[in-house]
Amino acid sequence: MGEVAVEVGTSRRSDARENRARILAAARLAVAARGAGVPIREIARTAGVGLATVYRHFPSKEALLAEAFADRMAACSEIVAEGLAAPDPWHGFRRTVERLLEMHARDRAFRAYAAQLPRTVRSADRDRALPMLAELIRRAKDAGALRPDVVIDDVALAIMAADGIRAATPDARVAAARRLAALMFESFRAPVPGSP
Repeated sequence: MGEVAVEVGTSRRSDARENRARILAAARLAVAARGAGVPIREIARTAGVGLATVYRHFPSKEALLAEAFADRMAACSEIVAEGLAAPDPWHGFRRTVERLLEMHARDRAFRAYAAQLPRTVRSADRDRALPMLAELIRRAKDAGALRPDVVIDDVALAIMAADGIRAATPDARVAAARRLAALMFESFRAPVPGSP
């Protein structure tokens, strides 16, 4: 009798894990197709589960999307950390911005999620990345490489501009994002002393 209970309990946990994984995958697909405003009912339908099952796993759509894109938020934080670790602050700044633009160009679902993400949403990765990015900007300014009026919002603006790239393939979007980054760096770069 006890063995059956263990088997049933294990089977239920396994089903719950599978449902959770399907819901997360469906959320990423739905956001890629319809944007972050996609109704949670559609995510449930795509996952092949009922709305109650979604809410058993996630108390809100915000919680669902935060978990669906947690790995991407962590990757953004890691990109900024690597840029901050670069010995040359200008190179670290350039590489950080370029990689963030490439990431948005490659992943349509994350791009849609990040575009609607309000600054008020708390995320450990966001809370970690923003001060690091501010420090990277400060170091690049102190090195005389970055214009003194550049702020974090300028990096956000560059990412929003990259979100507007339309291309037939992910590789073409990445190439266009790199070109956009190169143009942005020309405007971010501090003027060379003595130049007109």
